[in-house]
Amino acid sequence: MRLRNIPGSRETIAASEYVVHEDVMRDKKGHWNEVFGNDQPLWLEIGMGKGRFIMEQAQTHPDTNFVGIEKYSSVLLRALEKRAVSEELNNLWFLRMDAVDITEVFGPQEVDGIYLNFSDPWPKDRHASRRLPSREFLRRYQQILKKGAHIEFKTDNRDLFTFAIECAQEEGWTIDVLTWNLHADEKLMEGNIMTEYEERFSSAGNPIFKLVITPPQA
Repeated sequence: MRLRNIPGSRETIAASEYVVHEDVMRDKKGHWNEVFGNDQPLWLEIGMGKGRFIMEQAQTHPDTNFVGIEKYSSVLLRALEKRAVSEELNNLWFLRMDAVDITEVFGPQEVDGIYLNFSDPWPKDRHASRRLPSREFLRRYQQILKKGAHIEFKTDNRDLFTFAIECAQEEGWTIDVLTWNLHADEKLMEGNIMTEYEERFSSAGNPIFKLVITPPQA
């Protein structure tokens, strides 16, 4: 995916009151309850895009803490614009970072769950390790997830979904939910919050795939 660079985006992010910056985030490893000032459950969305999903989650679940992670400044800037005109959310922070470094920012068994929504499919085989549901990333997630925590993954990309299933099975994760047509499942759609991509793709008639997986217990 080619992203347009927006002049001044990094400066705007650096000055934002809604972002935990790099000089702080690594010091909070294992102590994110101090950032929020409470001991509520902590959920991450990795690759949050323009922020619609994670903001609606925070509004809907004030008893849960959320962190939205986005690698690209130009995309995070759009999320900040949405945040600036939304109601005040005391249970949501944004991070600009590469998810490769996730274990440097969150401590062992600190996270209650992870959302992966419409992740970049990285279609070339040589880039497989960059895919967010890859075996390499599953091993990183396993380090920071609490026992019994899980990952919720949604996509409209069939190849990426098949890849995610295979990686989960190879790594010994338990598949709790697997559907090839989320929007046709009335029970799974209860409380489903759509991303911008999900709304666009589903309205065009594309099926949405969903996978919920739990890491192996040591």
